[in-house]
Amino acid sequence: MLKFIKHNLESINGVEIFPIISLVLFFTIFISYMVYALTYSKEKVKFMSELPFNEN
Repeated sequence: MLKFIKHNLESINGVEIFPIISLVLFFTIFISYMVYALTYSKEKVKFMSELPFNEN
């Protein structure tokens, strides 16, 4: 089964770029989310954490 997949992938021109693209895309999204999470306002986090306990 693996030989079949490997043989089919070798027939695609430029297939060696796909792992590089996916790694760069993963790290770009991961770093972007980390920056967003670390720069999020502490007041908003506190407000959102208290929402389930508010009755109105």
